[in-house]
Amino acid sequence: MTLRRLPDGLINQIAAGEVVERPASAAKELVENALDAGARQVDVVLQDGGRTLISVRDDGRGMTAAELDMAVERHVTSKLPTDDLTTIGTLGFRGEALPSIGAVSRLTITSRSRDSRAGDGGDDGAWAITVAGGRKGSAVPAAHPPGTRVEVRDLFFATPARLKFLKAARTEFSHAQDAIQRLAMAHPAAGFSLGDGTTTRLKMPVSQGDLLDARLARLTAVMGRDFADNALAIEAEREGIKLTGYAGLPTLNRGNASHQYLFVNGRPVRDKLLYGAVRGAYQDFLARDRHPLVALFVAAPADLVDVNVHPAKTEVRFREPGVVRGLIVSALRHGLAAAGHRSSTTVAAAALGAMRPPVGGAGGYQWRPAGHGGGGGRLGEKIAAMQAPYGSAADGAAGGPSLPHLQADPRGRAASAADDPADETGAAESRHYPLGAARAQLHGTYVVAQTDDGIVIVDQHAAHERLVYERMKQAIAGEGVHRQGLLLPEVVELEEAAVDRLAARSDELAELGLVLERFGPGAVVVREVPALLGQTDAAGLVRDLADDLTEFDSAMSLKERLEAVCGTMACHGSVRAGRLLNQDEMNALLRQMEATPHSGQCNHGRPTYVELKIAEIERLFGRR
Repeated sequence: MTLRRLPDGLINQIAAGEVVERPASAAKELVENALDAGARQVDVVLQDGGRTLISVRDDGRGMTAAELDMAVERHVTSKLPTDDLTTIGTLGFRGEALPSIGAVSRLTITSRSRDSRAGDGGDDGAWAITVAGGRKGSAVPAAHPPGTRVEVRDLFFATPARLKFLKAARTEFSHAQDAIQRLAMAHPAAGFSLGDGTTTRLKMPVSQGDLLDARLARLTAVMGRDFADNALAIEAEREGIKLTGYAGLPTLNRGNASHQYLFVNGRPVRDKLLYGAVRGAYQDFLARDRHPLVALFVAAPADLVDVNVHPAKTEVRFREPGVVRGLIVSALRHGLAAAGHRSSTTVAAAALGAMRPPVGGAGGYQWRPAGHGGGGGRLGEKIAAMQAPYGSAADGAAGGPSLPHLQADPRGRAASAADDPADETGAAESRHYPLGAARAQLHGTYVVAQTDDGIVIVDQHAAHERLVYERMKQAIAGEGVHRQGLLLPEVVELEEAAVDRLAARSDELAELGLVLERFGPGAVVVREVPALLGQTDAAGLVRDLADDLTEFDSAMSLKERLEAVCGTMACHGSVRAGRLLNQDEMNALLRQMEATPHSGQCNHGRPTYVELKIAEIERLFGRR
């Protein structure tokens, strides 16, 4: 086969296939150029999802006629002052975006330099240049204020086969909106707007205040008020790498990771290392199919990160990936520990929504939505002070009253604070605790407590599951988990593959207080169990652990595997639904929750309690 040199037009079309995957890709590149040019306002319009028009207008530095002529040539950039690719400080640097876009569309760039004056060629110093299907025209005088306007018409007209791969206009618009929102999150000092040619779909003014406040305001505009109300500020540094941003409480979660926004040196990225670090930090608090909401910003010296590993610049490579992962995991876990047992304010809102009668219900009332109440935030502040002696989850585990062996009320029912007049004084005093005084147990599952300004409903199984889990983690970090020998060792029959998995992890399980060994083909014998679990169903525990071990992989550290096993054990050792508790036991549960970080959610991310304020309850009954 004969070698031949490809023509420039074909080279540009090939490059466009890497850089311009869809309208959103082109819009992203153009907005990045605007931000690199120092724009304080960026206005974007996409018609027909970007097929017929993509317009990006900014008030940045602008370009002269000579600069315009060069800007549409391949590998021409103003963003690399030297030839050193290790000191990239801009969003764009490849010099491929504009010629690649021009190779597959009808591209027009109109610009005026901030330093230009009227009479510098054009009537007001502005110039325009066009590129259609790779054919470049000459710069001509135009009328335009300082800044630049880029118009991309008939995207992929020069490569019609690419049009077949585009989705519906609404889908393409949503992809572009996501790309622009991510850039807006990272650059709160600039204002952004996005429209479809008839209406403005997104408008974000310049955020005021210091960087953290400005960033939170911008995140609120993108991620919603619920995130802002339930976000924890994150700030940490390690070996010259700084991490800032916000992380949502575990009880504020989603079914996918689409609300995880990650940035490196102001650049939105979709990096497996960073996503994995977030997942590892939350693994104690969320089920495997639930995902937290986070917006995290990594700032690293240019020589410690390589951004030149992907044409679309969505991936990065760190020189010390272990340092970055450790920084994220540690910072998130400390932030979550400092939140105490605070639960998302959306939990109360959901509860109120479930209880609210339908519009036009009995009596003709027109019920109106109740507010979120913000109970989680206020309650979290109260509890933080009580947990100060406790420290973080990494330093120890829960203190407070011990609850591993609860006894049922000898009267055969849950006690009420009103049963004994002498109890009233103690109940009144305990109402001043964040989780209040226990008043009743409902359906053998829910503890109802009275606080100074509302009520708290606790799921006793979910709450105690978290408490046992935290105590097991403390024991592992300290002197080890105490074991309790079984009077009669229990034989558990399993599939041979399950027996193999358990036998392979027997040393790790023994460290957690569970001692078992093979017992012939298809069975194990359990000789000791963790003392923390009290009386437990050893067979059920072993079967669940065998199932859990199938999901372990080689990438999980020993600590991560142990914590996963702890979660299963804690579930078996917690107070079950249907267990009747007396008043002392219920109050002990409340006090221990107050003393234990993370007790606002169980090990699967579900809330352990709901707080309802009196004002919210009164609105339910039309009293406000």
